[in-house]
Amino acid sequence: MSLNLQAIEVLNASAAGAFDLTEEQGELTLNMGPHHPSTHGVLRFVLKTDGEVMRKAIPDVGFLHRGIEKIGEKCTFPGFMPYTDRVDYLAAMFCNHVYARAVEKLTGIEAPPRAQYLRVVADEMNRIASHIISIGSMAMDLGATTPFLFGMREREVINNLIEELCGARLTYNYVRIGGVCFDLPARWKEKVLDFLDSFEVQLDQIDRLIGQHALFIERMGGVAAIPGDKAISWGLVGPNLRASGVDFDLRRDRPYSVYPELEFKVIVGDGRGGAVGDCYDRFVVRVGEMRESARILRQCLRQLPPGATMAKVPKKLKPPVTDIMESLESARGEMNCVLVSSGAESPWRVRFRTGSTNAMQCIEEFSRGLMIADLVALVASLDVIAPEVDR
Repeated sequence: MSLNLQAIEVLNASAAGAFDLTEEQGELTLNMGPHHPSTHGVLRFVLKTDGEVMRKAIPDVGFLHRGIEKIGEKCTFPGFMPYTDRVDYLAAMFCNHVYARAVEKLTGIEAPPRAQYLRVVADEMNRIASHIISIGSMAMDLGATTPFLFGMREREVINNLIEELCGARLTYNYVRIGGVCFDLPARWKEKVLDFLDSFEVQLDQIDRLIGQHALFIERMGGVAAIPGDKAISWGLVGPNLRASGVDFDLRRDRPYSVYPELEFKVIVGDGRGGAVGDCYDRFVVRVGEMRESARILRQCLRQLPPGATMAKVPKKLKPPVTDIMESLESARGEMNCVLVSSGAESPWRVRFRTGSTNAMQCIEEFSRGLMIADLVALVASLDVIAPEVDR
């Protein structure tokens, strides 16, 4: 038997162990991923189809599992901070931030006001960088390459600015327990404001290029609509939940950090593409959120108070024996960090709960009856990212 045939038999055997591959009359079982360019990372779906129509698409996860949570139990509380970047490498500032807030809640440390503002500035810049990739990849997955390149151009400017701020472009390790590691560089505030002036114009152009394109609206409008009650039942969060018409945002409804001092609008899906909660609404909500992030950034830079960027933190952190949970609104919605302390310098348990995990689990139900090509649109619109699913 050739090596290729052996590999195929091993793959089929492993798949049979995880899924029921028995086929009904006229049904075909197809494998999509983990190499598929439109699965947003190393994701795999087992498709049960009747011709081009899907009876269901079963997600198969675990290809990117790195044991991050177990590593957290072996590191000291400050030593685990660089690993948090890997929970969501497209929007790593949120992972830094939620972990720092969890440890601060555990230890009673409070970051100075200036550090709180700088954290929000970093978060909102990261939200724009993540969403611009999301809407660009939606278009690219459906066959339009140019909008994705326009989005990458804007993301590169943000990466340059964040690199000036903290020295890194992807995994930042910027937030610290008790504050942030660096204050603003010289003229950085002016550079960000110049970027925002340009970005808002470019975002309008990208929105016209994609969001007002008849083919894009036809491919996304009315496809895989998730009603609000179903979105809540499946635990969808963030833009995916708001696209279904649910007006909920942690920044406003369970305010944290300096968000109570800021004004912004929560963007909610309105069904303009055909049905509330469809793929097109998920696109519209992310475009609107980028505009609101730009508004938040201007307010933060205008209101930025003077003072220290780090609180006084003991060299050795030994929190009391207890457990806590901290949440914030990341680019993919509510991100939770659970810490259990045994009184040692390392946490007894670290746990992250992310938006992509919940989005993945609902795909099997809402893919029923879709064309195979529409699964690509559904996955892209949910903005699923593999490292958030496999930790």
